[in-house]
Amino acid sequence: MIFGGVALGEAEGAILAHTLRLPGRVIKKGTVLDADAVAALREAGYEQVIAAKLEAGDVGENEAASRLAAALSAPGIVASRAGTGRVNLSAAARGLFIVDRAAVDRLNAVDEALTLGTLADGSLVAPREMVATVKIIPFAVGEEKLARVEALARAAGPMLAVHPFRPLKVGLVLTELPGLKESIAENTIAATEARINGLGGSLLPPRRCKHEEAAISAELVALQAAGAELLLIAGASAVVDRRDVGPMAIVRAGGEIRHFGMPVDPGNLICIGHIGAKPALVLPGCAGSPKPNGIDFVLRRLAAGLDVGPAEVTRLGVGGLLKDISARPLPRARAVPAAVVAAAPGRPCIAAVVLAAGRSSRMAPHHKLLLADRTGKPIIARVVDNLLSSPARPIVVVLGYRGADVRAALRGRQIEFVEAADYAEGLSASLRAGLSALPAEVAAALVCLGDMPLITARVIERLVAAYDPDEGRRIVVPTHRGQRGNPILWDRGFFAEMRALSGDTGARALLARHAEQVAEVEIGEEAVLRDVDTPESLAELPARFRPVLPAEAP
Repeated sequence: MIFGGVALGEAEGAILAHTLRLPGRVIKKGTVLDADAVAALREAGYEQVIAAKLEAGDVGENEAASRLAAALSAPGIVASRAGTGRVNLSAAARGLFIVDRAAVDRLNAVDEALTLGTLADGSLVAPREMVATVKIIPFAVGEEKLARVEALARAAGPMLAVHPFRPLKVGLVLTELPGLKESIAENTIAATEARINGLGGSLLPPRRCKHEEAAISAELVALQAAGAELLLIAGASAVVDRRDVGPMAIVRAGGEIRHFGMPVDPGNLICIGHIGAKPALVLPGCAGSPKPNGIDFVLRRLAAGLDVGPAEVTRLGVGGLLKDISARPLPRARAVPAAVVAAAPGRPCIAAVVLAAGRSSRMAPHHKLLLADRTGKPIIARVVDNLLSSPARPIVVVLGYRGADVRAALRGRQIEFVEAADYAEGLSASLRAGLSALPAEVAAALVCLGDMPLITARVIERLVAAYDPDEGRRIVVPTHRGQRGNPILWDRGFFAEMRALSGDTGARALLARHAEQVAEVEIGEEAVLRDVDTPESLAELPARFRPVLPAEAP
């Protein structure tokens, strides 16, 4: 590949290296220059451009990314189309992501031009969640290098895979001792059922018995007869040895113990065995807690149909410290702002600013945000509830006209409010107030309109997933059939410009100015284009969301 300055006379067919703004036109980096683009550059006064030209034996970035992704084809994983040298690999179903780290390291060591990045081994993934990304760094790579990496990917077998969760029927035995509080058993049942349901399984009616080997063994046999595919024992007293009551009950029922203990805290005192082909576990004391602990690591693998033996358990130590330690100056939840704790580890904190200060003049005499749908929920409450189901945190609602009423409609929700005293000046005043209220930890913010009740958490999640400042995707705009809509996600680097706007002008005016930073996400639903501004727009809402105007009320 030839890279560098290319005279315009030789630029047709070359790949532009950097975005160029021309009068009335933006030519983005990565564009293959055609005759029209070259003519526009010449008219703008350019004599040469920085570009790449492919040579014999070069494979373009998109073709190379597609070929490497195909070589990595694996169960439970689907590949996106290639774009800018990237192919994203996503989960086809909810399940457990497993990756061969050593094989990935070998692949990435072949050449700096070909890269594969993945989630951590053992990650819990949802349908359509990205699990890995293939990225070709330059505009092209040599055929020989690409072929070597393809061969390595295929030789390694499934280097990565998503194992879907199976709908297991799970049996639970709880043992009892004199003086044991009933609340302990209730908490264990509730936490266990939540874990099992979360993995697509179901919990059979729990069985209780004395904390004795024979009694527990009899209940295990009964649960197998009831169809249990996974057996759990929650002892009234924590297991401390392979020869303790719980493990020996598994042996008495015809099973064996494979491993006792785990390098995960909480969860050290777990005992793993089986009766025939059915896994049988003696749970540690943290079984009654809904917080993440070692039980989750084991149950996820079992639900995904994967083995859990000594080799698998002993590899859980790195990343296995899950609990707060008293030696820390402060527990995690109090040492950092709540908004940061809520964000996924390693991911940027993305807030939501809900603009709810306007006069609603086009809906007069009604205040559109306070109109309740047929379930009794006001429009503004539905907008905020959808955001609360998304990863956006914190959520800041900007108040102005009838602020007390809007605040009352959102009572009890974990959100923050800010008053825009100058809301009458227009949209820019609300935007200014909302952005100024965001904490310093926020990396980006979704600017949401308070009158768009059809924007679901799934839409928000897609916008958040597309945000990547390192890749130049610092502004994320939803589109539907090519038309841009709302909400728009803005990187913190644009906040100063947004606060400098005046009058009834939103930040949309900045999109053209920063065209090279804009990433468009096509949404297969019209919701991103539909706000509720007029009485006519109410009639276009789905029946269950359609407010009943006071004049129509029976």
